[in-house]
Amino acid sequence: MNRFVLRSVKQCLVNGQRYYGSGGGGGMVYGSALVGRSVHLSGQRNGVMFGGFEWRRMMSSAPASMEKAPSEKKEQEKEEMKGKDVVASSYWGISRPTITREDGTVWPWNCFMPWETYKADVSIDLKKHHVPKNFLDKLAYKTVKFLRIPVDLFFQRRYGCHAMMLETVAAVPGMVGGMLLHLKSLRKFQQSGGWIKALLEEAENERMHLMTIVELVKPKWYERLLVLAVQGVFFNGFFVLYLSSPKLAHRFVGYLEEEAVFSYTEYLESIESGETENVPAPAIAIDYWRLPKDARLKDVITVIRADEAHHRDINHFASDIQFQGKELREAPAPIGYH
Repeated sequence: MNRFVLRSVKQCLVNGQRYYGSGGGGGMVYGSALVGRSVHLSGQRNGVMFGGFEWRRMMSSAPASMEKAPSEKKEQEKEEMKGKDVVASSYWGISRPTITREDGTVWPWNCFMPWETYKADVSIDLKKHHVPKNFLDKLAYKTVKFLRIPVDLFFQRRYGCHAMMLETVAAVPGMVGGMLLHLKSLRKFQQSGGWIKALLEEAENERMHLMTIVELVKPKWYERLLVLAVQGVFFNGFFVLYLSSPKLAHRFVGYLEEEAVFSYTEYLESIESGETENVPAPAIAIDYWRLPKDARLKDVITVIRADEAHHRDINHFASDIQFQGKELREAPAPIGYH
C-alpha cells in the first residue's frame, strides 16, 4: 500500500512538471484548465484526477457498488408510492410497513393496530357501586348526579347522541391524569407504577368508543358545537380538580363511569325492545373488539358497557389508594384492564 501511494505521488509530481513547465502564461492557463477538468470529473465520477490517476474513496470501507444503494432505495420507495392516494415525502426514509390481518387481508385502520385489539370481558359485575363514605365521596357523587339532569333533558331518549356526548367527556380524565402524572414523574424523578400508561390506555379506549359511536350517529351542527363547549369547560375544570385533589378527581370519574354503565344499559334495553334498530356493527368495532363478522349494534354496546365498568373499577381503586394516604405509584397499575 505504501509503495502504491509513493509511486502515485511521484507520478503526480512528474505530470505536474510536464503540464506546468517553465513557461509563464500558457502553463498557468493549461493548469487552470486541468484543475477545472478535475473538479468536473469529481462531480461526475466521485473521484479526482491527478496526472491520470483517479483517486476514489480510498478511505471508505464500503465497496463502490454500495454507493448507489440509497438512491436505488429512494427510487424503489417512489415506485411503491405510485398509485397510492398518499401524499408523503420519502426524504426521511419513514414509511409504515404493510400490516395484514390473520387471514392475510390488508389492515385498513390507522387509528389503532392489530396488537391493540382485544376481546372485552363482558362477565364483569355491572351492578357494583361505591357507597359514599365521606364528604369528598358525597361531593363527587352528587356532582355527577346533578350534571346528568341537563344531559337527560337535552338528549331524552336519543341514546346514540347521548352516548356520543358521554364519550367526548369520558375520554378527557384519563388524558389529564396521565399527563399530570407524567409531568410529576419528570419533576420528582420518580416512576409512576404504571399509572401513566394505565390512564392513557383508558383515554384511548374511550376515544375508540367515540370513533365507533360516530359511525352510527351523524352528529348535527349544534351537537358538534355543544361538544366543543362542554369539552372546553370540562377539560379545564378537571385539570384544576386533579391538581387540587387527585383522590376526589378519581372518585368523580368512578361515579361518572357508573352513570355510563347505567346509560348503556338503557341503550341496550331500547335495542332489545325494538325502539332502536339493531343495525350491523361498524367495521371499526368488529376489528377493535374482535367481534364476529356478523356482529350487530347490540354486541357493540355490550362490549362498550363492559369497558365502562372496568374504567369504573380503575378509578375507584385509584381513589381508594389515595384515601389510604398512599401515592398511586406505590400500588401496581392495572395496565391492559379494559
